[in-house]
Amino acid sequence: MSTGNRPEKGAARYPGVSVQDLLDRDSRQVPEYLREQSYRFLGDDDIPYSRYTSASFHDLEVRYLWPRTWQWACREEHIPEPGDYYVYDIGPYSVIITRTESGEVRAWRNSCMHRGTKLKPSFSSGHATSLRCPYHGWDWHLDGTLKSFPCEWDFPHVRPDETGLSPVRVAQWGGFIFVNLDPEAPPLSHWLDPLPRHVAGRTFSERYISHHVQKELNCNWKIASEAFLEAYHVMETHAQLMRTNGDANTQYDIYGDYVSRLINVAGIPSAYCTEKLSEQDILDLFLVGDRSQVTERLTVPEEGTARRVMAQFFRDSTAATGSDLGAVSDSEIVDSIAYFVFPNQQFFVGLTFPIVYRFRPLGSSPERSLFDLILLAPRPKDGSVVEPAEPVWLKAEDSYTSVPGMDPYVGHVFDQDTGNMQAAQEGAMTAGKAGATLGNYQEIRIRHFHQTLMKTLHAGQEKANQ
Repeated sequence: MSTGNRPEKGAARYPGVSVQDLLDRDSRQVPEYLREQSYRFLGDDDIPYSRYTSASFHDLEVRYLWPRTWQWACREEHIPEPGDYYVYDIGPYSVIITRTESGEVRAWRNSCMHRGTKLKPSFSSGHATSLRCPYHGWDWHLDGTLKSFPCEWDFPHVRPDETGLSPVRVAQWGGFIFVNLDPEAPPLSHWLDPLPRHVAGRTFSERYISHHVQKELNCNWKIASEAFLEAYHVMETHAQLMRTNGDANTQYDIYGDYVSRLINVAGIPSAYCTEKLSEQDILDLFLVGDRSQVTERLTVPEEGTARRVMAQFFRDSTAATGSDLGAVSDSEIVDSIAYFVFPNQQFFVGLTFPIVYRFRPLGSSPERSLFDLILLAPRPKDGSVVEPAEPVWLKAEDSYTSVPGMDPYVGHVFDQDTGNMQAAQEGAMTAGKAGATLGNYQEIRIRHFHQTLMKTLHAGQEKANQ
């Protein structure tokens, strides 16, 4: 391995073509949010493996992370009508999200005010005229006020007007419903910034869940999440993508404490690809969105590029359904533009393949987690209601290619990603050094996440000790 021309401490970035260089060549006007660059050096200390393996660290997250952060719990289409409810579970916490008789979205701790019994089962959803405890029959209106309870004569000390369900903060953005158990946390608008500002005018609210996959993983939830925070792994994990994916060219940005972004360009070969490829070769290998939409061979004109041809193909395809992408940049159509929102969610805002991830612990072990993957499709132009897809549950050993309706090629890519995770967990358990070593630029989003994680845990501990 060569040690000559090593970068100075803190230096970063691939020296070749940048995302901004490629945006200069876009066939359309590029929006300002893609022109933003927001990187800074955050240090180069190792990340302790104990954060992934320690039961005591897992317990710290249970006490000081999950009850103090905004997380998307469900979509508006999960509870379209008054009486609809959805249960979101994170660690030991369980929240019921309801739509009240007035149409308002409210959220409550999933716990009876009598003796604490769960009102609705974990991971459940449905319709109810009230929230009734299955143990003793205490009953609450959908707005959380106490409706009735048996044997009132035995509870002279209970004041009905003070025995409402315990409320949970709820907020909405882009068709997603977020919850936060901390009444003093910053508002969701602050938490998400700059994501809503960047995608203003074309939010996820115009879409619905067409696919929902929940997969059990034999790893810590952070190991699972961090696999998608960088493109550095593409050359080894997804070698088949190197001919059409500019992994080294990826741009990484960090914003405030809670948000980071990557722009991973498609339609150019990796800097580490040894094949000599023409633009036509690249186009023939290109994968954007659903491969099944491409029913005929596309050709690259003289002086054209694979990126431009594929972007125009999707403009033409969506025009047939009434959508107008005529002014939308090539990058927004073909590239992966992914925003991570602390602590456990990622939003891909590209127009042709909008997907969302969520990661959470599964059970009480730091070595198990649950990965939610949802694909969002445009709502019908006629305004008809489309119910969200029911979740498909996969065991750790199951393949994404078995999911009905999922493109097998895309499923294989997710299998490659999740296939590394158990090995990463097991390696952390037996490591001969104390922590993981990160690159300064390509893995900056992981470091940014860990700095906010530790800041959040420390703040929670300080508050508890006051």
